[in-house]
Amino acid sequence: MPRKPALPHDALIPGNPQRRTVLKAGGTLLLSVLAPLPLPAGAAQIMAVRVWPADDYTRVTLENDGALKTTHFMVPDPPRLVVDIEGLALNETLKSLVAKIESNDPYIKQVRVGQNRPNVVRLVFDLKEEVKPQVFTLEPVAGYHHRLIFDLYPVKAVDPLSAMIAKENWDAASSPATVPASPAPAAQPGEPSVGPAAPDAIAKLEADAARAGSTPAPAQPTTPQPAKAAPSAPAPGAPKVMRMVTIALDPGHGGEDPGATGASGTHEKDIVLDIAKRLKTKLEELPNTRVMLTRDADFFVPLGQRVDKARKVQADLFVSIHADAFIQSTARGSSVFVLSEKGATSSAARWLADGQNKADLIGGVNMATHDKQLASVLFDLSTTAQINDSMKLGKAVLSEIGGINRLHKGAVEQAGFAVLKAPDIPSILVETAFISNPEEESRLKDDGYKNQMADAITKGIKRYFAYNPPLAKSRMT
Repeated sequence: MPRKPALPHDALIPGNPQRRTVLKAGGTLLLSVLAPLPLPAGAAQIMAVRVWPADDYTRVTLENDGALKTTHFMVPDPPRLVVDIEGLALNETLKSLVAKIESNDPYIKQVRVGQNRPNVVRLVFDLKEEVKPQVFTLEPVAGYHHRLIFDLYPVKAVDPLSAMIAKENWDAASSPATVPASPAPAAQPGEPSVGPAAPDAIAKLEADAARAGSTPAPAQPTTPQPAKAAPSAPAPGAPKVMRMVTIALDPGHGGEDPGATGASGTHEKDIVLDIAKRLKTKLEELPNTRVMLTRDADFFVPLGQRVDKARKVQADLFVSIHADAFIQSTARGSSVFVLSEKGATSSAARWLADGQNKADLIGGVNMATHDKQLASVLFDLSTTAQINDSMKLGKAVLSEIGGINRLHKGAVEQAGFAVLKAPDIPSILVETAFISNPEEESRLKDDGYKNQMADAITKGIKRYFAYNPPLAKSRMT
């Protein structure tokens, strides 16, 4: 009997008259399913499929019980990504990928799945725009089996600074009632004092900018000013400029990396994102302050990219938010950590840093691009000045956190956290509580406690700026 010819290379691509039956899925998505073909007894099985859409990129994860061999190529007009997976059985779990693509996904319009030829499954991603795909595999780790990853990045990468400014403009336009029409040139009445007799640094910056860009203001309190070059006189009608303070907030984990998990199933990644959003809102109520989140939804950001985002927005501070676990469920209390180049200050600090530094293994990074990030960011030698400034920030925040929760240790601790290695940005990591402690897990789920934690960190940042005004950088807006 003559052998049946294999399906053509583009059998599942739209417009091909030779493709097999196409079934409707959910009214708008298409699923291509071919007649079952015999597969080897050892064919791999897909055990779970997950989709993580985000403005930065969309990730699709296929978790399977064995290593897979893949090939992929792009098809233009309209843009599509075609992936062929060898040695894979087409099962219901893999077919469920079709329904997991949401209509608001920034990059994927729909996906089709089918048996392209014996022993080969084909996925076709219909795209909303051209992308730069990264397709790679991950070895089993932390409860995960083998994973096949598709990361779909926009051709023009999202710029953190532009995105932050665009979000500010959107918020201002959509919620004018919450944004003052013009910033006050002096400290707000009733503003709580931070530190004995220390001026509010951000309000002082506003006043300095107002005096430099307009006619002399009424007499101000005679507070000695740091020595600096005298500004040149502004031209008539020149616009005012004000020094913006930029704070990078880093909610740990996300996406494939849940972080620590409490006894009741609470994931660290969800708790810290919630706290970071509350903290962002409170910080943005301060004069001339803007805030960038390294992630604003449930997706994974590699450690090096978190640092890189902060540097791209020229952040004045970097605050990473966590709610970790320890070996014993009795461990409790809040902590603040800064970078150490000489070893950890305690075995617990070393243990926590080692765990956090494994995030890339769990969250999943493409090692083909990861090495460049490590070389350019993570292994930069952080200066002594950066660590000293980080210690000042850490002490200010720790003193405020101690007012709402027991401290795990009464001093700022140090360890080799990879995410704190920006050489030019004071950086701290805040452990808001131990999610592995049932009592503290309960507190972490409480809105009141999360608000208190955000308040405390805000007060600590204000305390730091009161004694360390961010005058060194010349960035203006």
